[in-house]
Amino acid sequence: MPSISKKGRSMPESPIRKLVPFAEDARERGVEVIHLNIGQPDIKTPQVALDAVKNNTIEVLSYSRTEGTDQYRKKIANYYAKHDIKVTHKDIIVTTGGSEALAFAMGSIADSEDEIIIPEPFYANYNGFAVAAGVNVVPVVSNIEDNFALPPIEAFEACITPRTKAILICNPGNPTGYLYTREEIKKLAKLVLKYDLFLVADEVYREFAYDGAQHYSILQEGELDDHAIIVDSVSKRYSMCGARIGFLVTRNKAVIQAALKFAQARLSPPTYAQIASEAALETPQSYFDAVIKEYVGRRNILLEELAKIPGIKVGNPQGAFYCIVELPIKDADDFAQWLLEKFEVNGKTVMVAPAAGFYATEGLGKNQIRIAYVLEKEQLISAVAILKQALNTYPKA
Repeated sequence: MPSISKKGRSMPESPIRKLVPFAEDARERGVEVIHLNIGQPDIKTPQVALDAVKNNTIEVLSYSRTEGTDQYRKKIANYYAKHDIKVTHKDIIVTTGGSEALAFAMGSIADSEDEIIIPEPFYANYNGFAVAAGVNVVPVVSNIEDNFALPPIEAFEACITPRTKAILICNPGNPTGYLYTREEIKKLAKLVLKYDLFLVADEVYREFAYDGAQHYSILQEGELDDHAIIVDSVSKRYSMCGARIGFLVTRNKAVIQAALKFAQARLSPPTYAQIASEAALETPQSYFDAVIKEYVGRRNILLEELAKIPGIKVGNPQGAFYCIVELPIKDADDFAQWLLEKFEVNGKTVMVAPAAGFYATEGLGKNQIRIAYVLEKEQLISAVAILKQALNTYPKA
């Protein structure tokens, strides 16, 4: 038969979704699966966004502009202005999710075999986007002992070669929940200016900063006009993962022009989703205040319950809604599958995301999992209790 492409063979599986068939089998056996594996918030989508679609009177569902409607992009620019990020609508391309924004960014700034430096662990799909773009990921390791803080800037500098095009960060981080400080962002800014690189920041969790900390965007660094590219999305901010609306934001006009050509190839972002996302910009601050309070409470409960399990290490997230947990086992992939195939407590089990898929360095994260605390507190308590029993039962050989 005809052969599959090298890219097709090299595309990594999602560590988050590859266990889905085992979860489905468990449900067919009558086992309730508590999902700690995926960042799908259970927070209600703002009603104003849902009503904008329900009450719309469109008679012809036509294409929008390739870069998104002017009206929506101007409102997005106003949103950024409230966060001390000064851009115009011409600096914004609306994309089909933050994923497409990142794919456009990689395609616009890097050629085949070019390199992008990323602190790991990182969002697993960065590996997939890089393979699709023919880009080589150069990882810089951050450690659970340091709560996954930015690695020493010297570690980044040691990785820079003539093929290096960018440094990519996620802030706050998925899967770690780490929130980079202003000082850490300034260190990166200084480095990319020194070597004339791009600094790409996935800022989709911007609103979710805890314990009085403030998110600091790379576009708040005035000297980075030609270097900074933001990847953003409505998915987590408004609990609108299914809308598939994101943004690429940069003041670099050449990047916008290049990304627009990629966007033209897919014609336009979805019309109804833009309508809902535009309406979501009217969401009051009280919504975010309540959501942040809820997530802080969930995080605290999760950390308290995990602390009762002997032999584990846990990162302490300051943002987003994830944490990395290091378990007293050798193979988290095997453990995660075993949980779904062979373990239950009173008809329940848990589904976790093995963390090895969030690393690019072979062998790292093998005994770690990512937990998404997007469930109600009682569910989190129940899930951790099941996890504790599972670790006591799991064959250690």
